[in-house]
Amino acid sequence: MSSQDIPEENLPAEQDHAHGAVGVADEKHPFADPGLPPHEHRIQDIDERAAKRSERAVAFLFTLSMLATVGFIAAYVAIPPDKSVFIFPLGHISALNFALGMTLGAALFCIGAGAVHWARTLMSDVEIADERHAIAAEPEVKAKVMADFRDGARESALGRRKLIRNTMFGALALFPLSGVVLLRDLGPLPEDKLRHTLWAKGKLLVNMNTNEPLRPSDVAVGSLTFAKPEGLEEHDHDFQTEIAKAALMIVRIQPDNIKDKRELEWSHEGIVAYSKICTHVGCPISLYEQQTHHVLCPCHQSTFDLSDGARVIFGPAGHALPQLRIGVNDEGYLEALGDFEEPVGPAFWERG
Repeated sequence: MSSQDIPEENLPAEQDHAHGAVGVADEKHPFADPGLPPHEHRIQDIDERAAKRSERAVAFLFTLSMLATVGFIAAYVAIPPDKSVFIFPLGHISALNFALGMTLGAALFCIGAGAVHWARTLMSDVEIADERHAIAAEPEVKAKVMADFRDGARESALGRRKLIRNTMFGALALFPLSGVVLLRDLGPLPEDKLRHTLWAKGKLLVNMNTNEPLRPSDVAVGSLTFAKPEGLEEHDHDFQTEIAKAALMIVRIQPDNIKDKRELEWSHEGIVAYSKICTHVGCPISLYEQQTHHVLCPCHQSTFDLSDGARVIFGPAGHALPQLRIGVNDEGYLEALGDFEEPVGPAFWERG
């Protein structure tokens, strides 16, 4: 059905689109301007049943977009990352990547296709010519612009075509969830892993060099010994992660030279245990000066006084080294009496 088949009284009213048109060139207007061609009405403009069909088609595309977004999330959760499928002619590819690409592409395509079909079949397509004016518009021009905007909003039928409006809002609201789900690939949630180490009550202090438990007699005054928790072995898959938090410096100081009261209470016969991880950027501390009881981080020269609660006396480190409370078990071995009471290493954004 075309506009020629519709009685004249059923056709929408024509508008004057030839405003300012000049059909013949003259001295004042050297170029002819025939104006806009006659407007051709679409079937949706003259047949409400056709308009309803287009409305349902647009709503169907927006609904498909919502289903594709749900499928994206479901595929991300349900398909194992190591599963592969054979897709001709691509060959064997990751099933997860294929599903995510197809569903995400379908969700975007359906939103775009629905918007284009809506604009081409239901929104007004009447060509409007308007004269250009100065940027600083007069109040009458501003009023006209607002009136044109209201006319455009009315002609878009957004308020009247509730099915399209609701499904479009649903598709646009649901689609961003795909991006939220992808944030999961940034890595596992830290939870409270940064606040705890492998140290716990009863864990033996094991010499990093000999891999043997330490006795108080093994630690001489003025010496520096490095220790790890009992049960942590170098062949463990998480060894580097755990030792980066649990590495200890063991130093023996004459009890009379320990200035901090809590440090003395948490030591055993002058043997103190401090985190080896610098509180600046996490470098391992390895330089000890036995006369001053100072330890130095080789990366940025942060210096800590182990005789005074390992407080910072120089450098960019922001806080003292955490101390581990230690004692001796029934067999005479040094053991931890709990975990560190504060996170080790440099500060992090959610540190309390």
